[in-house]
Amino acid sequence: MTHLLTMTAPDDLHVHLRDDEMMKMVVPATARQFARAIVMPNLKPPVTTTAAARAYRARIVQAVPAGVAFEPLMTLYLTPQTSAGEIEAARRSGFVHAVKYYPAGATTHSEAGVTSVEQTFPALEAMQRVGLPLLVHGEAMAPDVDVFDREQAFVDTTLAQIVRRFPGLKVVVEHVTTAHAVDFVRSAAASVAATITPQHLRYNRNALFQGGIRPHHYCLPVLKRERDREALVQAATSGNPKFFLGTDTAPHARHTKEAACGCAGIYSAENALELYAEAFDAAGALDRLEAFASFNGADFYGLPRNPGKVHLAREATRVADRVGEGDIEVVPMEAGSSLAWRFLGRE
Repeated sequence: MTHLLTMTAPDDLHVHLRDDEMMKMVVPATARQFARAIVMPNLKPPVTTTAAARAYRARIVQAVPAGVAFEPLMTLYLTPQTSAGEIEAARRSGFVHAVKYYPAGATTHSEAGVTSVEQTFPALEAMQRVGLPLLVHGEAMAPDVDVFDREQAFVDTTLAQIVRRFPGLKVVVEHVTTAHAVDFVRSAAASVAATITPQHLRYNRNALFQGGIRPHHYCLPVLKRERDREALVQAATSGNPKFFLGTDTAPHARHTKEAACGCAGIYSAENALELYAEAFDAAGALDRLEAFASFNGADFYGLPRNPGKVHLAREATRVADRVGEGDIEVVPMEAGSSLAWRFLGRE
């Protein structure tokens, strides 16, 4: 039985670092475990231009603790107004690595998102031409689509249309939650990949209702059925290079989660690698965690693999009940519980 796990320093290819005081609080947690991270652009106002991404990147870098090597990989927020010229500028920048597609109303700060995929075709054509990946929040938002069916509806309509019309465009289906989406990614061309979160590996939708409403298990896309969770575990641990680590860590202040209309998002950055190690260990696939966390995503994005290492030990670690305080007090994933793995450090 493996008691010490050493692997190439990983990347978190889907994070929400927020801004201002919340950003200053959560950036150190991601930078502690990951060498790089793809940073989501859904601020308020959203990061829609290369200039805004540059300014946001500078604020993130200032929040990284002294002596910690961490590179934020920036993204733009796709809107109907995103021009081919902006896409070209983003590609030339060297620090913008993707563009994020939010269906309008799908999640936090998605009001400026896309209402019709056809509106984005000029930008998608430019992205295909210059080699800038598209990241999709895969949920169809038509009022007649059940919340548990939104991902499947998006995959079958919008995503299928994008992949068919732009075969040279790299597409990442973010935070896949269903067996249906896994099957789509697996059968699509090599240009289509997906990220998988720790919460969707660990929980099914029953977790939302254990003993009452559990607001800290509420995220979007929402947790799905047990058969979907099992399909995600199989995909993540299969060794298939199309699947890679993206936590979708999404901090919300405790008082905005524990509310009459609570925010969607799970904050996992405090113990992300321990959570993934538990999932892979339970599946008998610890030997495949390094590829999932450190190789597959870097290779898909065309990035060099990180030179450093991280170390974990098979020993109990307790997750904090709370992090931060006051208006930025956050409840982390698995708060107050004990995990079987402990993160020892990154070199």
